[in-house]
Amino acid sequence: MKKVVVTGLGAITPLGNDVNTFWSGLVNGHSGAGPITKFDASKFKTRFACEVRGFDPSGQLDRNEMKRTDLFTQYALVAASQAIRDAGLDFSAMDPFDTGVIWGTGQGGMQTFEDQVTEYALSGAPAPGSGGAAAPDGPGSGPQPRFSPFFVPKLIANMASGMISIKYGLMGINYTTVSACATSNTAIMDALTYIRMGKAKVMVTGGSEAPVTQASVGGFSSMKALSTRNDDPTHASRPFDVSRDGFVMGEGGGALVLEEYEHARKRGARIYAELAGAAMTADAYHMTATHPEGLGALRAMQLALEDSGINKEEVDYLNAHATSTPVGDLSEVQAITRLFGADPENLFISATKSMTGHLLGAAGAIEAIACILSIRDSILPPTINTLNLDPEIPAGLKIILGSAKTASRPVRVAMSNTFGFGGHNGIVVFRRIS
Repeated sequence: MKKVVVTGLGAITPLGNDVNTFWSGLVNGHSGAGPITKFDASKFKTRFACEVRGFDPSGQLDRNEMKRTDLFTQYALVAASQAIRDAGLDFSAMDPFDTGVIWGTGQGGMQTFEDQVTEYALSGAPAPGSGGAAAPDGPGSGPQPRFSPFFVPKLIANMASGMISIKYGLMGINYTTVSACATSNTAIMDALTYIRMGKAKVMVTGGSEAPVTQASVGGFSSMKALSTRNDDPTHASRPFDVSRDGFVMGEGGGALVLEEYEHARKRGARIYAELAGAAMTADAYHMTATHPEGLGALRAMQLALEDSGINKEEVDYLNAHATSTPVGDLSEVQAITRLFGADPENLFISATKSMTGHLLGAAGAIEAIACILSIRDSILPPTINTLNLDPEIPAGLKIILGSAKTASRPVRVAMSNTFGFGGHNGIVVFRRIS
């Protein structure tokens, strides 16, 4: 089985619009939360989010690319361009069929959908349920419903992967994964599999999401999934804390260049880490709630370690899914303690969503980057805002609170957990290259 390594990274996040700024924000415990600026949220129950700030794609995308793409695709294109540049890839010297793109998004072009349906409703369209009755003067008379010719291309979820391949002429495997908040890890796992099988030499993978919209915030709020700490947004996301009250919406994208090891070595590429293994399972339990005993998550972690050929005692760092919801955090803790024990000697845990918010389908991508950089620097990012651990969490779990931890030994193995509505569990494992 072919070894797969990471040779390029790119990130657009609430903590910064490049990998170094993002990593600095994590290590220094910064919060990306603040009042929503993308729409008037004054009447919403939750009025804050972790927005991407200062994003200007004009330097990397031309006018037509910007006009014809939703924000989630723009995040994808810019993050991917960073990763490709970071990897030092020269596609002109490569067979275009050797490189593919597998990208992930949970929602796709949500803002495009909102804008176009609003325009339709205001353009003289028949009222819903009216049967589409014609205007009094007959078909074709009166105001006509208006839709942009770019509505469907901007909306559909696969357009991010499609546009990345078009921009760089990548003619290999190309598609999009959707598994809610496990989406990015699904994409990464699929990309890993194709390289292992010899179906590709290089894959651009990751995920992007632009969910700070009225429909997304309103929908998650109606489920009581979002924190309502409107008076203190920067301290709202508090995973594992006894007073946690929901997640904070985030947005952005993360990109990884995965490469077959010998291909990377022969071209002299800088290698961040090995993508040692991955696994997915399903809870088969509930539409939105995780299994209360974490059975699906537990099995996914076990399978990911088996796929990696790594013993559980070798895992140094775990980036928890931990979104700051009352039920979800504890079910993940159950899974972790069942696998690693209540007092594991070498394992340290943190929840970086306390800083970035929850990027939904893009969460796994930026958290994979956090794992990779923790291996590179042997620095473990913290969980911020958590002052009083839930008493149901075993005291022996080493959850990094408040400030980053410099590891006492090189970080060799890092695991990233993601779980999504529908019961999707996706785990990826990275290992230091010796």
